[in-house]
Amino acid sequence: MNMHSDEESAKRRYRMTERAEATAATRERILQAAIEVFWERPLLDIPLEEVARRAGVSLPTVIRHFSDKSGLFAAASEREYERVRHQRDQAPVGDVRAAVRILVDHYEELGDAVLRLLAEELHLPELREVADRGRTYHAAWCERVFAPALRGLQGEAYRRRLAEFVAITDVYMWQVLRRHRGLSRAQTELALYELIESLIGGM
Repeated sequence: MNMHSDEESAKRRYRMTERAEATAATRERILQAAIEVFWERPLLDIPLEEVARRAGVSLPTVIRHFSDKSGLFAAASEREYERVRHQRDQAPVGDVRAAVRILVDHYEELGDAVLRLLAEELHLPELREVADRGRTYHAAWCERVFAPALRGLQGEAYRRRLAEFVAITDVYMWQVLRRHRGLSRAQTELALYELIESLIGGM
């Protein structure tokens, strides 16, 4: 009797584990599909049906996991923030060439989509929150990566120099160099490196 009970308990645990794994896999597919769609088009133009189709699930399944578009966007933006942060955090402190290379890697992958997001942020509070978080992270990234060039500065001098690093490495600078002026990726990296070095050399 006890052996039968133990076997039934083991089967129930196995089925519960299988269901949990299937649920997690479905959630992952939905998130990945949402991330792809969110980077491709304006948020207002994204139907949840498109996300469901790409994920290979039904619309009710998407809603069951994330409630609505806002819930899905919040989860997807959190996932992308962590991925981008991990990528950008590979930049070593004080190594300008490596930092620029990693930065341009990021902009080459997502720069145009980020620019579209920034253009939409005035109309959608959830996008404004994402954009503000990105700006905060970028400033912290500059403060860490260019720490040797900021050492010894205080007060307004520190804030001004940090702001200069933030501006030079901002996605809008990449847009000017890469899209408006038509520089190649290699020339864009070189231009950013020269701008940063000229700033450091002028200290």
